[in-house]
Amino acid sequence: MEHPKLFEPGDPLVQRVRELCLDLPEAVEVEAWGRPTFRARKPIFVHTGSSMTRPYSIVIKTDPEEHPALEQDARFFHAPYYDGARWLGIDFDGPAVDWQFLAELIETSYRQVAVTRQLNLLELARPRGLGYSS
Repeated sequence: MEHPKLFEPGDPLVQRVRELCLDLPEAVEVEAWGRPTFRARKPIFVHTGSSMTRPYSIVIKTDPEEHPALEQDARFFHAPYYDGARWLGIDFDGPAVDWQFLAELIETSYRQVAVTRQLNLLELARPRGLGYSS
């Protein structure tokens, strides 16, 4: 069964998410379920479009220490099929979107699934603690 595409080609909001994701070492885009997913080679670290009713959202894997606080933040929600393993969704449309914050969430999600070699490449590119530089 082929899933319908959730986004039009060249969608500017999806393109912005794409740029943030593909800036990470060895990140690749794979279409799955009619949506762009972003992977650290194989494991997913960002899934766009959590559902048909929330298309402009991303699902990310949270840091274990930050997860409880993020669950209490009204901007986050539990996405279908991702509950139970520190995955949360957040919308990325509207005028109040904090793209710096989304970039940090995306990088944190990447760090949760990346292998040591990829993490080492990321540390060389932007050492942790110095903030997102893109």
